[in-house]
Amino acid sequence: MPIRRLREFLDQAGVRYTLIRHSPAMTAQEVAASAHIPGKEVAKTVMVFLNRQMAMAVLPASYKVDFRRLREASGAEEARLATEAEFGEKFPECELGAMPPFGNLWGMEVYVAESLAEDEEIAFNAGNHSELIRLSYADFERLVEPKVIRFSEPALPAARGPDIWDD
Repeated sequence: MPIRRLREFLDQAGVRYTLIRHSPAMTAQEVAASAHIPGKEVAKTVMVFLNRQMAMAVLPASYKVDFRRLREASGAEEARLATEAEFGEKFPECELGAMPPFGNLWGMEVYVAESLAEDEEIAFNAGNHSELIRLSYADFERLVEPKVIRFSEPALPAARGPDIWDD
């Protein structure tokens, strides 16, 4: 079960969390709707490369990554979206695209959008497309020690397409 590693980590840290089961959903916005949680409180994990190092960019489901801002805020010379082929094997216990935002469990940096850090609680994929974990943002921040920066903007409600912006 993909959630085992994360649940053991949270349990060992004494973190209170809720497991939410929902009908299968592939996009972060679909997950938010399926779980009846506002899109701003559902964290999506976008895999990126910053100066050739894989990292996690974590932002609200209803937001998009702005790579120009990500480069500037992280101090990277280059930033790009990682392909599924590049990150798929790094998370063998997770369904593709359902990685929880705990980069520290996989030895990588985590960058969190300022807008997500404003939430009291966040929810995120628990390694599959039908379960979420909800916990306090304070606990998430304490355990992951992410770099909180501004690199995203709200997506337009009628917008369709990728969850990224590039310059």
